[in-house]
Amino acid sequence: MTRIVWSPLAIEDVEAIRAYVARDSPQSAVFLVERFVAAVERLEAHPVSGRIVPEVGDKTLRELILGNYRVVYRAGPDLIEVVTVFHGARLFRLP
Repeated sequence: MTRIVWSPLAIEDVEAIRAYVARDSPQSAVFLVERFVAAVERLEAHPVSGRIVPEVGDKTLRELILGNYRVVYRAGPDLIEVVTVFHGARLFRLP
């Protein structure tokens, strides 16, 4: 089975998003984080289900689009590394 690892940056990203959304709606913030986690967990069974990040074009760097957010991950043969999570209105830059 494919192992999933969240980078420190991705964890910080999700925490910052949660804190921002929680200012208006703590329940929505919890729901959003749960959506991120559930979507990433599905990658265990379907590691290449996300689209290739168009700005990069690297087949191993993929993303899931969840509402207004992009979850960028690197797909390897036995490992999924969640690289970053950010609002889709922001520009993507490789960390």
